[in-house]
Amino acid sequence: MKPEHRLEIICGDAALAREYVRDFHRAAVSLRLRPVVRLAEDRQLGTGISLFLLDQSGIEGRSKHGLKCAVERLVKAAPVIVVAAPERQSELAALLASGKTDFVARTGDFVPVAIGLIERRIRLARTVGEHSPEPNGDGRADFGEILRHEVNNPLTGILGNAEMLLARRDRLPASAIERLETIARLAVRLRETVRRLSSAAELRHAG
Repeated sequence: MKPEHRLEIICGDAALAREYVRDFHRAAVSLRLRPVVRLAEDRQLGTGISLFLLDQSGIEGRSKHGLKCAVERLVKAAPVIVVAAPERQSELAALLASGKTDFVARTGDFVPVAIGLIERRIRLARTVGEHSPEPNGDGRADFGEILRHEVNNPLTGILGNAEMLLARRDRLPASAIERLETIARLAVRLRETVRRLSSAAELRHAG
């Protein structure tokens, strides 16, 4: 029996929270959803949550603790997908580098990007859980699948955010557009490299 994955959605915007829930029900992965309006400072974490989706509206009005503090607290219990204004990303640089936090710019059609990141995290967790090597095994059978998910997860976020910014190219200087196009092109190139490496690893194991 597969373990149940629980996602807590922290969102203070009622209409947006409904959109998240609706789109998650349409997604390919099975999740148990728990919408929360606000992140309570005195709430105890670690109650079996697999992932958090933290929309910035879920912490608005908190003067004492900002976005970074909220994410630092949540990530102790489970990975966090943060949805916030693009300028807030720099606050989370260290957390994003840790691999336990992903960032989605709250602009344009951002909900599908958040859904995609969470789907990938759930699939990776299932891959690791279902195909973890036996005590005497070497784990090579799973290398290709884990590589795809581990690298494609941040690549999807990079590419998705670059594409969202490029969709507003009429407001951007030519130099910024050029850099964003380079980011998108390199992300696609890396994704193709990961695909080739993971396929080669699986073929070597099968042989």
